[in-house]
Amino acid sequence: MLVNANDSMVLLIDIQQKLAPAIFDTRSVEQAAAWVLQVALQLDIPLLATEHYTKGLGHTVPGLRELLPDDVVIEKIHFSAWREPEVQHKLLSLSRKQIVIIGTESHVCVLQTVSDLLAAGFQVFVVAEAVGSRTVENKQLALSRMQQAGCQIISKEMLAFEWLERGDHDSFRQISKGWLR
Repeated sequence: MLVNANDSMVLLIDIQQKLAPAIFDTRSVEQAAAWVLQVALQLDIPLLATEHYTKGLGHTVPGLRELLPDDVVIEKIHFSAWREPEVQHKLLSLSRKQIVIIGTESHVCVLQTVSDLLAAGFQVFVVAEAVGSRTVENKQLALSRMQQAGCQIISKEMLAFEWLERGDHDSFRQISKGWLR
């Protein structure tokens, strides 16, 4: 199954100021997440972002927050974003059956959100470079577990080229040359 630009949206989960420094290779995770967001914006793919318990973890890191429209960021308290009524409402109102996930932590909020989205009937894709945990082991276990549950684990370039579909797409040249890398 491929990701389709007309059927998908991006959900950014909890890449926040006070949590990000504890994430293994956080800079790479943030760069990959920014790349995904930029490609999505270039192709008019809908975005949604969550912030878990902002009082303790702060807001989305500035480099990502500046890419997000104000009306797409939702504070949450549940580990699974799907369990927040406002997130459910936004996801359902977009009428997109494919959810592309980026964020942290892979083995907590990302995993629980993915599990709930799969149970709710969504097709879920996790961008491997754009998710992270405090340890490599937790990230790898989470990716494996999500894949076993039916989630597609993809790379950011798989995502972009599946969204583009064709080499003559208006945005192909910009994206393929790596201006967003």
